[in-house]
Amino acid sequence: MSPSDLFEFQRMNRLPPYVFAQVNEFKMAARRAGADIVDLGMGNPDLATPSHIVDKLVEAAVKDTNHRYSASRGITKLRHAIRDWYARRYNVELDADLNTVVTIGVKEGLAHLTLATITPGEVVLAPDPTYPIHSYAAIISGGDLRSVPIGPGRDFFEDLQLAVKQTWPRPRMLVISFPHNPTGAVVDLKFFEKLVDFCTDHRILVVHDLAYADLCFDGYKAPSLLEVKGAMDIGVEAFSLSKSYSMAGWRVGFICGNAKMVAALTRIKSYLDYGAFQPIQIAAIIALNGPQECVAEIVKTYRDRRDALCEGLNRAGWPVTPPKGGMFLWAKIPQKFETMGSVEFSKFLITKAKVAVSPGLGFGSGGEGFVRFALVENIQRINQAVRGVKKAFQAY
Repeated sequence: MSPSDLFEFQRMNRLPPYVFAQVNEFKMAARRAGADIVDLGMGNPDLATPSHIVDKLVEAAVKDTNHRYSASRGITKLRHAIRDWYARRYNVELDADLNTVVTIGVKEGLAHLTLATITPGEVVLAPDPTYPIHSYAAIISGGDLRSVPIGPGRDFFEDLQLAVKQTWPRPRMLVISFPHNPTGAVVDLKFFEKLVDFCTDHRILVVHDLAYADLCFDGYKAPSLLEVKGAMDIGVEAFSLSKSYSMAGWRVGFICGNAKMVAALTRIKSYLDYGAFQPIQIAAIIALNGPQECVAEIVKTYRDRRDALCEGLNRAGWPVTPPKGGMFLWAKIPQKFETMGSVEFSKFLITKAKVAVSPGLGFGSGGEGFVRFALVENIQRINQAVRGVKKAFQAY
């Protein structure tokens, strides 16, 4: 073995280059040069966590007993709060011990769930484009990834049927998320009923990321996979407090559903962590059980930002359709810029419009030709971004 071979890490070599890093470095270089860049790239919520949740964290943090190791599966009262949250919202009955596990954010939970349930060579299906951990968790676990196209004009079930038919060995797991990141696609309960039937027939495990459960607009309400009869026989669902309660940096979420999948995640977590800082878990109980007016206010803020961005871009000559869910706008690159590709077009927007977005290619090859705007700046800054886009288009 040569000295260089010692540092060849095959698992890391399977991961593709992180496309977002290119654009992020380009943005940082522009800022170092003095440019005022409106950053609508990373989906990092800018809204403050509601004060009653913060107050509970502070109260719990000064108690010495909360400074010790916590429970990797989550403290009992938080798992009870999760059970009650599902009962209130979706009329779904969960056993707090068998069907729930607290995670250090959904990203950690999905990665470790895949690591616990997928063995090398097993196939995981994920949409293309999609949020990176939904697909890369399979690669990190040593599994094989098969993409299912998603987007305007496509029939998801036709593409899913084709993917299953053309895949050998047969797929072991399907990872999905609705409202979908990055496209903003939404589904109804009938979609999940059809999905559960399909995956039951084909013996495929289902993992649904419900991160944007509350971020719904124009009368739309996001259903839960677990509302469907038989869903817990084959699947689990993940939820994060990051968006609904603006607790992104707190890193707390949960995964619920099938007892064997929950048990596998619980067991692997027992080897890997001692759970989130206990005061964070205590504050999460207050978030789930406490007044929910704060959630409505957060949703209204995102809706107003969505409307300002979409109306502004349409006036600027960039036709876009307001999404019914999520905290993003998935926008097709205008025809006259299509040949640039999403990475170069994103750099163009930084240079000429002083606006940062995420290139669609970063979400998979199916994202090429699109960019994603994150609704993480106030309306004044969004209007500034729109003016920059309009100016860049006129000067091009």
